[in-house]
Amino acid sequence: MSEPAPVLAVVGGGQLARMMAQPAIALGLPLRLLAEAEGVSAAQVIPDHRVGDHRDLDDLRALTAGCAAVTFDHEHVPTAHLHALAADGLAVRPGPDALVHAQDKAVMRARLTAMGVPCPRHLLLGEDAGPDDVAAFGFPCVLKTTRGGYDGKGVWVVRSAADCDEPFAAARESGVALLAEELVDFRRELSALVARSPSGQAAAYPVVASTQQDGICLEVVAPAPDLDPDLATHAQQVALRIAGELDVTGILAVELFERRDGRILVNELAMRPHNTGHWTQDGAVTSQFENHLRAVMDLPLGSPQARERWTVMVNILGAPERDGEPVGRLYDGFPHAMARDPRLRVHLYGKDLRPGRKVGHVNAYGDDLEDCLERARHAAAWFRGDLGNESE
Repeated sequence: MSEPAPVLAVVGGGQLARMMAQPAIALGLPLRLLAEAEGVSAAQVIPDHRVGDHRDLDDLRALTAGCAAVTFDHEHVPTAHLHALAADGLAVRPGPDALVHAQDKAVMRARLTAMGVPCPRHLLLGEDAGPDDVAAFGFPCVLKTTRGGYDGKGVWVVRSAADCDEPFAAARESGVALLAEELVDFRRELSALVARSPSGQAAAYPVVASTQQDGICLEVVAPAPDLDPDLATHAQQVALRIAGELDVTGILAVELFERRDGRILVNELAMRPHNTGHWTQDGAVTSQFENHLRAVMDLPLGSPQARERWTVMVNILGAPERDGEPVGRLYDGFPHAMARDPRLRVHLYGKDLRPGRKVGHVNAYGDDLEDCLERARHAAAWFRGDLGNESE
């Protein structure tokens, strides 16, 4: 009789954990989930789940008892708890000494700067800092909370001392520091996604271009159009170097600014499957979700090669309500979207519609970029409710 499959614990019940479930089934890998509430996205598809608090060490220990390893849907587990789990003998992947660079922007900036990785000009503001310190750094600039921000939260563009009131108030309320960064004049945003296993094997996906709206990823084009091949290789090399020197296990997304002078700067790091990698579900030989699972279980990595010349991912975001009711149609949108485009791939997250909330995404692929863009944008707009409501 064969040995039972090792169980992988996953902390966080969002769509990233949900999308780990399908490749886990194919790999025969049981998942055990810590969800923040019953009925959240991942809990709908992972039967072995329990409700708990990722900030509670007892809940984390109860989740991981008997598991071979633990990985994450988000980066918000306290670093001290991760060290405690590792001290218990659990394989924490990515490990706390790596993950802290995705949890704390000040730690990340200091380490990358020491490595010689190109970053925006920045300054960590002390506890007694105020608008005068930001003015000395130079307006306009960006203020970021060092911990806890995502999807545009905890990030402010400030152009005068008056703009600093909100970020300083938020920092005082949360008890975290602020980081000032230059407002980069960039051509576009890129993302270099790599996977790395504990044994050191690594795989680099094609560099993609992403478009943001109010700090939220709106669409991704793979590969990035008109990207100089040498710059694409350089971006991959930067991502692989960061993964290696920080000892990352799993997926690492390195979000980049492509400057107008042809250089790149590292903007953010994420050590988990990432929105800019959702295109890989349908456009790559091995999706980011499967390679994340392979990596954290120290299995040989799959090919990151693209299956098609172009893949376009567009997020489905909840639209503003109309007359107190959600506008989007979600499941009711399938007949139109699928009949119009039989090659379209739709991924919904089982979430209620709320304005600006990511509730799903669509992937379109093919040889014609403009055609892929039109198909993906049309489908996302239909699910969102921006099309077809003219007579309603």
